[in-house]
Amino acid sequence: MKKIAAIALSTLLLAGTALAAEVDQRQADQQARINQGEASGQLTKKEAANVEGQHKAIGHEIKADRAANGGKLTKGEKKTINKQQNKESRKIHRKKHNAAKRPDAAPAK
Repeated sequence: MKKIAAIALSTLLLAGTALAAEVDQRQADQQARINQGEASGQLTKKEAANVEGQHKAIGHEIKADRAANGGKLTKGEKKTINKQQNKESRKIHRKKHNAAKRPDAAPAK
């Protein structure tokens, strides 16, 4: 019985760590998408500033949530952050694929 409880506990801890890593990876991936959009001219300076500001706000929220909980995110915080990241991802996509282009950007190949 103790062995089963230990296995269950370690599984929960690994799942929690994986979800926290997922939050961090998504932040990194979205930052890369913003940078790529700026470099290619798909994002105007104004669009880039807009999505970058929201991206940073989510990052600050993650940092504050972790500070309040001993370095960890609660299940509810992860859910909230995931929703915010989903919304931000859609926003990045829309702005990268709209008709606005930076005039000084190199043409797409």
